[in-house]
Amino acid sequence: MALQLKQNVKLSQQLVMTPQLQQAIKLLQLSRLELLGVVQKELQENPVLEEVAEGDDDHQSEGDLTPAATLADATEATLAASPEAQDATDSASADGGQEHEPTDAEKIADIDWQNYMDARPHTGMREVGGDADRPGIDQTHSRRESLNDHLEWQLQLASVPIEEEVAAHFIIGNIDDRGYLGASVADIAIQSGVREEVVAEALAVVQSFEPAGIAARDLRECLSLQLDSREITDPLVRRIVSDALDPFIARDFRKVAKQLNVEISDVVAAADVIAQLEPRPARDFGNDETIYIVPDIYVHRLGDDFHIVLNDDGMPRLRITGLYKDMLGKDSTAAPDTREYVSDKVRSAMWLIKSIHQRQRTIYKVMESVIKHQRAFFERGVNHLRPLNLRDVADDIGMHESTVSRVTSNKYAHTSQGIFELKYFFNSSIRSIDGQAVASESVKHRIRRLIKSEDAMRPLSDQRIAEMLRVAKIDIARRTVTKYRESMNILSSTKRRRLV
Repeated sequence: MALQLKQNVKLSQQLVMTPQLQQAIKLLQLSRLELLGVVQKELQENPVLEEVAEGDDDHQSEGDLTPAATLADATEATLAASPEAQDATDSASADGGQEHEPTDAEKIADIDWQNYMDARPHTGMREVGGDADRPGIDQTHSRRESLNDHLEWQLQLASVPIEEEVAAHFIIGNIDDRGYLGASVADIAIQSGVREEVVAEALAVVQSFEPAGIAARDLRECLSLQLDSREITDPLVRRIVSDALDPFIARDFRKVAKQLNVEISDVVAAADVIAQLEPRPARDFGNDETIYIVPDIYVHRLGDDFHIVLNDDGMPRLRITGLYKDMLGKDSTAAPDTREYVSDKVRSAMWLIKSIHQRQRTIYKVMESVIKHQRAFFERGVNHLRPLNLRDVADDIGMHESTVSRVTSNKYAHTSQGIFELKYFFNSSIRSIDGQAVASESVKHRIRRLIKSEDAMRPLSDQRIAEMLRVAKIDIARRTVTKYRESMNILSSTKRRRLV
């Protein structure tokens, strides 16, 4: 068989992930705050991009590239090679009406001048008897005190020898986020260069600080320190902490009573005292700042209809600076290298503006489809949440599942039922006895309600909960109840039981 060279013509399609497409996909999965950071960074790095000042729309030159103009001129063919790309460039309008831009006079008329003056007492126009509850500047900008700062402050007030103070600094530095000492006395002696007996004395000083139980080396010592601080002298309470803590933590009160040779009712009474102690003394000094959720979407109910409002508060409105547009004109005398640089930056700015608008339209369409599928939830609550998956929404709005998945990541919706992550509306189904599907999140809600209303002395077992759900026509196995209960961080029935 002879070897031959042949030429063949083959036609095929493949997805080319251009930088513009990658940017559109990246912006789609960002949260609102992350998107704001990307926009601010681009404003700093791209000289042709500028923020439209409020009320400046009427003063734009004829050639300025506003977001609306960019949206109308968007080229669909560039990203039409795949469902993923097609989703990123979908140009269906979420709202066909045009908003009325208020005039300067209307804006001034809408200002609540009374609140403006109340917020600025230096104007001398604050009324007597105004809002006295308004927080001051020191309250809104103060830094939260850390556990280390709190302990160091108490050490400064304590009168201790210099060697003990040095050791105490090292002890405070080795306290973990729970409030426990993470190093031994010998280790601290080596670190600080202080004798072990001096470190032991310094440890006793630190353990006398607030919060009670701080710098303990284990749970038993932590609880004992708190009993000393509260001057609790009940002998049974102290015996449980020192001799029977392990079965007590497992709530095996019968074993505790047998081990200590006491009545079980006495153990239950002692348990009420121990339950008032704090196993994590540093709980109130967490270093993590409170993170407040800012919804990306607001869903308002007006009559029988639900209206979607995207949260654009604080998001800059972008356009191309007219100065650089003139540099690309036919009459421009700019050097070729300069024109090429400006052209590249203009192209980047245009893609950013288009990608942001595409992102907003996609989020709107996904939320619109979610409301369509979960209308009963928005009207009557979590008990009426239906099973829903990404494919259902993707087929409804004509997009790819991966696009819907990106939209639901790190996005929150404010509804009349509360604030929920978009992923909350997508959950698996459990078959009911009559053949209808029930959302797993709705089943979890039912389990939570059953446990909340149970008799504390006779808590419901997982098997009993499964039987009660079957009475409600929900066909569920005991192991599924166990899985859902554990996912909600609810203890088992044996650990929830109270004996008296």
